[in-house]
Amino acid sequence: MGIFIGVLIVLFVLGSMMALKPNGIDQRLDRLRMTARRLQLNPKLVACPDWIKGKDNEYGRGMMGQYCLVLDDTQLPHTRYQVIDGQWRPDSSFVDTTRDTTKLTIPSAIRSNYGHADTTVKKTNFSLDKVPLDLPVSIEPFIKGLWTKANSIIIYWEDIAYVRPLSNPAYHHSLIEKDLLALKENLEKWAIEVQKT
Repeated sequence: MGIFIGVLIVLFVLGSMMALKPNGIDQRLDRLRMTARRLQLNPKLVACPDWIKGKDNEYGRGMMGQYCLVLDDTQLPHTRYQVIDGQWRPDSSFVDTTRDTTKLTIPSAIRSNYGHADTTVKKTNFSLDKVPLDLPVSIEPFIKGLWTKANSIIIYWEDIAYVRPLSNPAYHHSLIEKDLLALKENLEKWAIEVQKT
């Protein structure tokens, strides 16, 4: 009887330890984000912004990877782009709450969200309009949006889809750094294009 109880205790402890171990997809995602962090892409998991199509192709639904590249000594305009047919398209539907010379009276429903009566509508930056993504095929289908502000360029993408075998059957851990370096290079290139205007 004592041996039976001992075996049960060992099985219970082993089962508990196995339950704590992350599954394969979580391990892949962790490797991806740690590599991104090492390459100074500053990854975060955030709620899908309301201007990007997320889960089930609905705006603002689900969670999404946000990778931010901070560019020292750079001043970028406040712009947002969405991916449409493999190209960047500007999102001109947002209200910028910074003060500027062009004033607009905003309806009270919107004004209450921003906390003041005078808000500024920034002119849309079209410098990346219809520019192809030109990213590795293992990353490109998962890119959703791009946001520039101050000295940061931020890309929103489904990084978990990149590591899932069903959505990316060509995934291999040795390609992570190469793909992320290509992403970083393109972020720097897009930042220069946006900054020109």
